[in-house]
Amino acid sequence: MGRIVSGLAEIVVWSHDVDRSLAFYRDLLGFTVMEKRPEVKPTFLKVADGDGVPQMVVLVPHPDQGGSFPTDKPLRTLHHMAFAVDAAEYEDLEASCRQAGLDVRGGIHPVLQGVRTFYIDDPDGNEVEIISPSA
Repeated sequence: MGRIVSGLAEIVVWSHDVDRSLAFYRDLLGFTVMEKRPEVKPTFLKVADGDGVPQMVVLVPHPDQGGSFPTDKPLRTLHHMAFAVDAAEYEDLEASCRQAGLDVRGGIHPVLQGVRTFYIDDPDGNEVEIISPSA
């Protein structure tokens, strides 16, 4: 049997503060808010065009707005998510993340050769990897 899945359509994450999450995903990373209808509670953000289905991150308001997520990584259910950026955008995005006061952590991809990567956390503590071909 050949490959059945043709790509990644969406990553859905809980958010305690959708406005803060929008500032991270839309304003810092450049994702685009898709059509927002009042009857739809999740916020759909387009990461990139796909092959007929866009690649998306979906922010779902957590039912316990006063709660918190585990801060210890071994207790989290999501290890991390990664987004690719063009080599020309990598350093500017890294600088923007630092200017935004985020803890920017370097890394080495364990499988891919010829790439560079850094890690940041979104407002709810989800680890986000930024990966790019080496310049």
